[in-house]
Amino acid sequence: MEFGCMDAQAIAEGLRSKDFTAREVAEGALGRIESVDASINAFLEVTPDLALSAADAVDDAIAAGAIDEVGPLAGVPVAFKDNMNLTGTHTTCASRMLEGYVSPYTATCVQNMLDAGAIPLGKLNMDEFAFGSSTETSAFGTTKNPWDLSRVPGGSSGGSAAAVAAGMATITLGSDTGGSIRQPGCFTGTVAVKPTYGVVSRYGVVAFGSSLDQVGPFSRTVRDAALAMNALSGRDPLDCTSQECSVDFTSDLNAGVQGMRIGIVPEFMNAKGLEPEMRAAVQEAAEKLEAQGAQMVEIDLPNAAAAMSAYYVLGPCEAFSNLSRFDGVRYGYQDPGHKDLNSQDDASRAKGFGPEARRRIMLGSYLLSAGVYDTYYYPAQQVRTLITQDYTRAFEKVDCILAPVSPRTAFKFGEVSDPTTMYLSDIFTISINIAGNGGMNMPLGLGADSHLPVGCQLIAPPFRDRNMLRVAAELERLYGSASVAPRFAEKEE
Repeated sequence: MEFGCMDAQAIAEGLRSKDFTAREVAEGALGRIESVDASINAFLEVTPDLALSAADAVDDAIAAGAIDEVGPLAGVPVAFKDNMNLTGTHTTCASRMLEGYVSPYTATCVQNMLDAGAIPLGKLNMDEFAFGSSTETSAFGTTKNPWDLSRVPGGSSGGSAAAVAAGMATITLGSDTGGSIRQPGCFTGTVAVKPTYGVVSRYGVVAFGSSLDQVGPFSRTVRDAALAMNALSGRDPLDCTSQECSVDFTSDLNAGVQGMRIGIVPEFMNAKGLEPEMRAAVQEAAEKLEAQGAQMVEIDLPNAAAAMSAYYVLGPCEAFSNLSRFDGVRYGYQDPGHKDLNSQDDASRAKGFGPEARRRIMLGSYLLSAGVYDTYYYPAQQVRTLITQDYTRAFEKVDCILAPVSPRTAFKFGEVSDPTTMYLSDIFTISINIAGNGGMNMPLGLGADSHLPVGCQLIAPPFRDRNMLRVAAELERLYGSASVAPRFAEKEE
């Protein structure tokens, strides 16, 4: 039996009725990775021993009559972006700097998924240290979009998105600093959730921008994403930014949108560069939601246009600080044959980091230097406050915001070579990382022109992520749940 298209609920029901075992699920998922991933390169490391061991633990619990104790994700195949530590695996961040680095402990987000009964399949490709929007900066090869192998899956969590879109995993985890969950979700037609900052612990996740990063799930159904959120969320004493979050993210999925106020941002919908089919997809979603009883409300985010400028000050500054530890002495590649520490450090970092990582490190170094800091960093923090206040005022009027995710559908490899143009891929997603709100991609089928996945972004007030999941569940009823990319769905028996 193939399990690539099954969701978590179907797996749970099959285990309960003993139609199959968790070990069969694990073996099926591992076999699918072996047959499919050579054409996609989503996985940097596959973990059959960990997967089968976890599956056997689930089967043993079921045999002992303790199925209710094994967790809500029992037997569900999952995989993790390779900036998340997992004991028994490598954590490379898709960089030569950390090639061969062995995880000394397990990240809290990963452990929470394992505690919920999930089966760990391995570690997933990404842009190097999460610097990118296409997974083209990985030191270990690009990941291909399952919908069109000549196109990117988005980034930086491209491997996480592609693994779900190709039916190799039911749920994967990614991280989002400026759109790195939502944009690849849009490009691959997957449900992709960036929770409110603080809902999920960042402990054990290699940091890019500590005030911006947040971990979240990819899936093919809204319910699977909500189940993953239930497992992931909550206060972690190892992460001082994490918050108590004792809510059931599945509780409002059947509530519909009758009476909900949903915001539309004219500045986003009329933005220069937004392709017609992306605009049309969001407009159609708005019309469908209105027909189901939602009230569409125009809202103003006057400082959102400054989000990109603020982000590319704050992000590189935090990246420069976080990556300073990778010097070949404390962590990372150590270039041989040097007689003094300075030359060894320079050579190790020059050879260990790729071009995009070096670009952001150098930019952060400049922005934090004497005489420059007051000119850029302090104003960027002021802009951050203004953007946060804009969202606060907006959410006094609406329960959720509907917006584009990306200006365009997935582009071809090498098509976007200019760094500035690449950065604009996140023009609609960056502002909520700055403000800290929750946001997600909800697939809306295929674009009328490109016949590639399109989606909409749903944005929630802080710590009210259930609002966006509620709207997403209604859209899923209207559009259908996300599917495995056709060329890989054909491999199902």
